[in-house]
Amino acid sequence: MAKLQYNEITTKKAVVMDGDPYLVLSSALSKKDRQKASNNVKMKNLRTGGVVDRTFHQSDTLEEADIEKREVKFLYENRGEYFFCTPDNPRDRFSFEKDIIGDQAIFLKENSLVEALAFNDEIMSISLPIKVDLEVTEAAPAVKGNTSSGATKEVKLESGATIQVPMFINEGDVVRVNTEEGAYAERVEKA
Repeated sequence: MAKLQYNEITTKKAVVMDGDPYLVLSSALSKKDRQKASNNVKMKNLRTGGVVDRTFHQSDTLEEADIEKREVKFLYENRGEYFFCTPDNPRDRFSFEKDIIGDQAIFLKENSLVEALAFNDEIMSISLPIKVDLEVTEAAPAVKGNTSSGATKEVKLESGATIQVPMFINEGDVVRVNTEEGAYAERVEKA
């Protein structure tokens, strides 16, 4: 496996630290006047779901994690536990607690395909696509006179998530949602 220098530990890279795989969420290189350069990194432990902040210096190196991506199907959620299976074998099931999946869990739709992240042949976490299409199940009607530019309202999606959308979105519309920001991106289909 490749060794990464302190300045190569960047966003979306997977690294091994203390025997566990971590996904780098953010990194910020900095160099103060007479000090050595450093990289302030926020990483998510793929095994536990915990997020840590670390500062790496010029002398630090980390091993790049060999993360394998596999397609899996989301089946259902029960009491904070999320169940998945391999797409071609519904009996080959596994599950994760909500803290492993994180905030993306609210955008999971039953029977949707997502990416699983495996390290040393053990599935550690899942990764949703950056954008997913979800149907609006509850939406208040637009109030006449309240449709000025930039006006939004809250709607409920088929996954159970609630987001802010423009006033012209109605119940039954299919909207594209950015899962990283948890925000409306565009209307895909009008009801």
